[in-house]
Amino acid sequence: MLYQGRTDIATESLRQLDGSAGELTEKQGVIAVQEHLHGLELMAVDILNETGAQALGKPIGKYFTLDLPQRFERGAEQFEAAARAVGELIVCCCEKRDSVLVAALGNPDITPDALGSLAASSIIVTRHLKQQSPSDFSAFSSVSLCRPGVLGTSGIESAQQVKLLCSLLSPDLVIVIDALAGADLDRLCRCVQISTAGISPGSGVGNDRQELSAETLGVPVIAMGIPTVIDAGIFVEEGLSGLFVTPRSIDALVRSGARVIAYGINLAVHQGLGIGDIDMLVS
Repeated sequence: MLYQGRTDIATESLRQLDGSAGELTEKQGVIAVQEHLHGLELMAVDILNETGAQALGKPIGKYFTLDLPQRFERGAEQFEAAARAVGELIVCCCEKRDSVLVAALGNPDITPDALGSLAASSIIVTRHLKQQSPSDFSAFSSVSLCRPGVLGTSGIESAQQVKLLCSLLSPDLVIVIDALAGADLDRLCRCVQISTAGISPGSGVGNDRQELSAETLGVPVIAMGIPTVIDAGIFVEEGLSGLFVTPRSIDALVRSGARVIAYGINLAVHQGLGIGDIDMLVS
């Protein structure tokens, strides 16, 4: 069931527009292609210009929405396929990844918003190691990590913290991880969106913060996330404004999704690593 409401997912905005992903064309500023990657369904949406941006209510950029398998926890048969697909999509979004800053957003004390914090626990951080012993870690990219938290607990906008770190570290790429809001109940916690358009934390739940994008940070940005909540308006016409619903098994789903994202990032930025290698390095 698709709710005609606020969503961070570009493919859902596309479906809401006319009920069909084929309605918009390149002349209207949007290209949408349905594909498969490692056996998983993938929708690629490219918003080409302001006409397409206004039609979908999303910034110009590339948006990949990868459907996750039925079971995607570490140890599940298709976990590796999901992680490798995420890694390949990151590579498609940015060629240069020698120096990467990962920004894990969200509130770790609120489970549906803890995606970034949980993913951070499985990111292989190497910047300090490459500085201390570059020859021993020459096969790794330089990866640093920050967990800005949320404005209500830090008093500082996440975008301001990340921008300051960019000026200090001069990374080739910033990867931002954050929980998203969706509008399709069947795909809640069941897909990953990867985008070159940046992100405005909290926008999916009507709490927009300062944007993190190539324009605001001065370096390429890849935004990654999983829809973990949906507007309660899907169930009733009125009376639940401002309330959001999350799956009963959100604890397990957000942990599994965070690991898929983290492993995908590791595969994309550290060439030559396998899933087993990552297991050993993050355990």
